[in-house]
Amino acid sequence: MRQLRTILLPLAALAGALLPACATNPVTGDQDFVLMSESNEIRLGQQYHQQMLKEMPVYDDPGLAAYVDAVGQRIARNSHRPALDYHFTVLDSDAVNAFALPGGYIYITRGIMAYLDSEAELAAVLGHEIGHVTARHSVRQQSTATVTGVAGAVLGAATGLPGSQDLFNVLGNAMLSGYGRDHELESDRLGAEYLARSGYDPQAMLEVIGVLKSQELYEKARAQREGRQAQSYHGVFASHPENDRRLQEVIGTAVQFKPAGQPLLGRENYLAHLEGLAFGPGASEGIVAGGHFYHGPLDFALEFAGGWTLSNQPERLLAVAPEQAALMEVTVTPRPLHLTPRQFMEKQGARNPQRGETLDMEGLDTYTAVARVSTNLGERDGRFVVLFDDAHAFLFTGVSRKADDLDSFDKQFLSVARSFHRLDEAEKRRAAGLRLHLIEATPATRLETMAQESPMTTDAETRLRLLNGLYPDLDPRPGQTLKTVR
Repeated sequence: MRQLRTILLPLAALAGALLPACATNPVTGDQDFVLMSESNEIRLGQQYHQQMLKEMPVYDDPGLAAYVDAVGQRIARNSHRPALDYHFTVLDSDAVNAFALPGGYIYITRGIMAYLDSEAELAAVLGHEIGHVTARHSVRQQSTATVTGVAGAVLGAATGLPGSQDLFNVLGNAMLSGYGRDHELESDRLGAEYLARSGYDPQAMLEVIGVLKSQELYEKARAQREGRQAQSYHGVFASHPENDRRLQEVIGTAVQFKPAGQPLLGRENYLAHLEGLAFGPGASEGIVAGGHFYHGPLDFALEFAGGWTLSNQPERLLAVAPEQAALMEVTVTPRPLHLTPRQFMEKQGARNPQRGETLDMEGLDTYTAVARVSTNLGERDGRFVVLFDDAHAFLFTGVSRKADDLDSFDKQFLSVARSFHRLDEAEKRRAAGLRLHLIEATPATRLETMAQESPMTTDAETRLRLLNGLYPDLDPRPGQTLKTVR
């Protein structure tokens, strides 16, 4: 008990020194416990904005960027912090997401924009993120984490256990997973109020959450099939907005700010800005088409056996055999000039290589072997293939689900590696990726037919329904502007 008291006394002293660090909340007028002034908040946002741009590319469409900024600035002018210098950035990512950094830096992906259907829905997403900024959610969360870090430092000094907390991890976790139920509801309430003050119907907040909830349910099912973690917009709650009474009540409070007359929807204007929008993985990430993989910037293609499922993930290409009987991972890194292909392979976790040989592939320095490797399934013999070109190291790793079944798939693993080749002209066009195009529905337009003609190879009809607000089984209206993928 005495040792615990010696820990708590300095902690109480530190807490006492920090408690006066309060600030008036711009939204509620209450005193919030924060450890950061507004000027420091802005400086922090500037700092992490530069880091964000290094890690996530900006989508190259000046017209779309200007449009998103105009809508965002309109909402921001009607917020609780109108004097803040807001920055709106469209990111070149197919992830369905939007998030805010401290100080007015707000990001929206082209991935989420593809599923929105009007300017009002775009304003709802931006309004939600502006709500996080005006209520200083990230600053308040950082301040709480800092106090936790102080406590951890004191306890760490006594126990020898680390207790530090990195600020960017705090903010990053909040951006991706949300700020908690209360903060998300507050941002929806604020966003709806800002919508109404800006001339939009605040009910657009419920509509966009419904659209994104449907997309989230599909993404979870697809991710489960592909054996990966689902990506979803952090502001979407567990239940559908039609069944979320608390959410409806929160957004309903914005009706008092609703403008007289017809609220702005802006559907056709918004859809016009989506013409030609990149859809799905961008060319910089590589394109999956059936059993083929095309990567334009790195100028290579691969071919996989029929029935294999390909998942193009940020750090790797993952191929899974039918019934998940085997998998193959392909990664690309800068070529280590001081290593041979075999040395590189061993550094990547291959142990005790056997049956080693080079592959006769023109212009490439190669090595392949069977070696022991640790996997989530346990120790396995795996097929490793290393290909070096002038600047890159390509590593292929194939393993079977059964510990003694490598030979059943070894020829397929080697065939994938040997299929490596530079893109021809037709493949370069495929590597450019898919894009959204607008069409007008006729009485004969059917989603089933559109899906059959679509280049999307996975769940084409479902994805077209999600893109057009027709999920799960609605039909398009004659004259309706539809998004299709080409």
